[in-house]
Amino acid sequence: MKTTTLCQWKCFSVEEEGQTLPDGRVIRFTTVKHPGAVIIIPVTESGDLVLVNQYRPAIKQWILEFPAGTLEYSEQIEVCAHRELAEETQLAAKSWVNLGQLLPVPGFCDEVQHIFLAKDLQTTHGELDDDEIIEVTTMSIEKFESLIANNTIQDAKTIATYMKAKLAGLL
Repeated sequence: MKTTTLCQWKCFSVEEEGQTLPDGRVIRFTTVKHPGAVIIIPVTESGDLVLVNQYRPAIKQWILEFPAGTLEYSEQIEVCAHRELAEETQLAAKSWVNLGQLLPVPGFCDEVQHIFLAKDLQTTHGELDDDEIIEVTTMSIEKFESLIANNTIQDAKTIATYMKAKLAGLL
């Protein structure tokens, strides 16, 4: 069925297309097309978590979150994870664990977030994107959980990624 691009911005687009639903009905549906993203939980040798305090213009506020970023055109997922960790935290990791994927907003967006836990950290150099303002912070798991409980950490991808790592017995 015909697809119409309604809007194109950087690496995102909004597209409308005809779809046949499982019950046989045909509808027009609008989807935000997204190339995918990575989220990384960096864990220090002492077991602390590395987060970024990042200013997010869309909500006009700073938020605490795990380092994350959008896949570039035809970029391999693991390459993106290494790049984003370096860009946002100035860290590289020798040990990586793939924690699977998240679907952040499947009601209207096809984005898949690929999540990783990174250990054996060392200092490296990375360049922030032009629109990023980031402060790197490290905290204990207890402090992190208290910030979720008191609503200081509200970022859904950060909370979901943490839960996947915790349930896997990695934290």
